[in-house]
Amino acid sequence: MDFALPVELTQKLDELDAFIEREIVPLQAQDDNERFFDHRREWARTDFEAGGTPRREWEELLREMRRRADAAGWLRYALPKEVGGQDGSNFDMAVIREHLARKGLGLHNDLQNESSVVGNFPFAHMLLGFATPEQLDEYMEPMLTGQARIGFGLTEPDHGSDATWMETRAVRDGDDWIINGAKRWNSGMHSATHDVVFARTSGKDGDARGITAFFVPTDSPGFSVDFHWWTLNMPTDHAEVTITDVRVPNSAIFGEEGMGLAVAQTFVHENRIRQAASGVGAGQFCIDRAVAYARERVTFGAPLATRQAIQWPLVELQTEAEMLRGLVRKTAWELDRVPHMEISDKVSMCNYRANRFVCEAADRAMQVHGGLGYSRHTPFEHIYRHHRRYRITEGAEEIQMRKVAGYLFGFAGPNKVR
Repeated sequence: MDFALPVELTQKLDELDAFIEREIVPLQAQDDNERFFDHRREWARTDFEAGGTPRREWEELLREMRRRADAAGWLRYALPKEVGGQDGSNFDMAVIREHLARKGLGLHNDLQNESSVVGNFPFAHMLLGFATPEQLDEYMEPMLTGQARIGFGLTEPDHGSDATWMETRAVRDGDDWIINGAKRWNSGMHSATHDVVFARTSGKDGDARGITAFFVPTDSPGFSVDFHWWTLNMPTDHAEVTITDVRVPNSAIFGEEGMGLAVAQTFVHENRIRQAASGVGAGQFCIDRAVAYARERVTFGAPLATRQAIQWPLVELQTEAEMLRGLVRKTAWELDRVPHMEISDKVSMCNYRANRFVCEAADRAMQVHGGLGYSRHTPFEHIYRHHRRYRITEGAEEIQMRKVAGYLFGFAGPNKVR
């Protein structure tokens, strides 16, 4: 069995590195853009007077990065050729996302904003899978070029992982629908032109069927962005939204009526494996930096690296990094070849373990660096605060572990006991 990366992929990584050095590094260096990545990063990025949302200058810099990446053919790499992509595989993307995250903080890959020279675009896959031709024309290209932004309104004040119990309702009124409810952690509402709102249209609480997704213009009468939740990492783009008698036409339905959860679950496996790969890369960055510092830092007449108290925790983390890297790449490779539900438990394993690993690696790097590690002049506190959220969002680790348990004990999955 050959575990070497394909030659074509290693060449892609070299080309990607060359593009970053040629186009993105100089952009980050000009006009004091380093303020968005050094110890000033959180303050430079956040408009605290505007509810903690991103500053205009920060988002303009991200747009310019994406414009350059798109012009060079990198931004849409993982998307189908029909929308300008290169049909990048799950395996390719796992390797690329790890590679970019291992470089550390930078304009090339700032996952706080889900921003990268190689984009992920889960919403593009939702559109490709469920949008009508008219919806594709209206949303796809403007979304990819940044001319439009679409929010995602699934979670509610009283319902997160238990989305089938949502309280938002939509009822027919002639050829229209009237929506009432509330959403929490509704993404992108500081700049979104539309929000995809999930509402129950039939069935009873707890039913997977009967929930419908709607495209709702954010300037609709009755659609209110009440405030933005301040989070562990700032700026925030997570809003509290109230929906009061909002009227949309039947053509606003995204996917099939009553099958909205199928839309929400599109791309979930690909998204989670790429998130896991980023966690491995960011965690490896923290280990690499901690090892380098331990070799340089001299205390009591000897380098820190000679102390077993420093060595052993990093040895444990490096061992876990190697095991996770293998599992993530193997699972990504399988996602390209087998029905996703056959290995859904493996995706969950990768995701929850990688999310936990990167937090532990960032914490250990802080400890090795001592007071410097606790400061914002090193990147570890930012990495920790960013990746800590993934142990909750996109499937909390408890939900992921429940999936693994279901497959392990025969309650779910291809070997479910009937």
